[in-house]
Amino acid sequence: MILAVDIGNSNITIGLFENDSIVHKTHITSDINTSDDEYKKMLLSFIANKDIDAVIVASVVEELNDRFCLFIEELLGIEPVFISPSINMNIKIKLKNNNEIGADRIVNGSIGYELYHKPIIIVDCGTATTFDIINSNGEYIGGIILPGIKTQLKTLHKSTSKLPLIEIEDIEKFIGNDTKSAILSGIINGNASLIDGMIQKCISELKETPALIATGGLSRFITKYTTTKFDLIDENLTLKGINYLYKINSKVE
Repeated sequence: MILAVDIGNSNITIGLFENDSIVHKTHITSDINTSDDEYKKMLLSFIANKDIDAVIVASVVEELNDRFCLFIEELLGIEPVFISPSINMNIKIKLKNNNEIGADRIVNGSIGYELYHKPIIIVDCGTATTFDIINSNGEYIGGIILPGIKTQLKTLHKSTSKLPLIEIEDIEKFIGNDTKSAILSGIINGNASLIDGMIQKCISELKETPALIATGGLSRFITKYTTTKFDLIDENLTLKGINYLYKINSKVE
């Protein structure tokens, strides 16, 4: 089995793959202040009695990289592979500075292009909302980054004296008739409209007709409110991409 680890700013998502299928998945809070013992205990509870052949990691939290490398080596005796711009991949990174690209965006772009073999726009709804754009030549030409939905809610609460911190939930009306519903409408409809508008502007600049993919923990929620019709909505896309890049780099068929 292959252990795929996605270390994000809010969560660490861990998946076990067997024959390209996710057989087990869990989430751990991503926090550099969590002790080594706590992390090892959580990891051990997930991997206990599992026959793991390799570990591959996509991380955007550099402070956790060395620690997780040690945890994996101690618990499994395996040196994990970390995804970076230098890893073998099926797309070409075409940025001013290729080293600036996050591992999660490499992963999403690679699996997206593998799935469709055509221009791709990937919207990832996480701590940040990101747009990744691949052209018809399989070139990652850039993207867009903005605060994610939950990040916006937290910022709104912290930056005001009266607005409460609320949890995201479905809404029935566009016009809110109390503070909570007004905030929810603003965040949900605002982000849905933003996604719709950004996609159209990306398509206009790309000058190609792309496949549209949504991923991330809130992707299935927010796409209920967009007018854009996505070709694929898959919150496990990043894990699947990590597994796919392992196959490329290990020459596993």
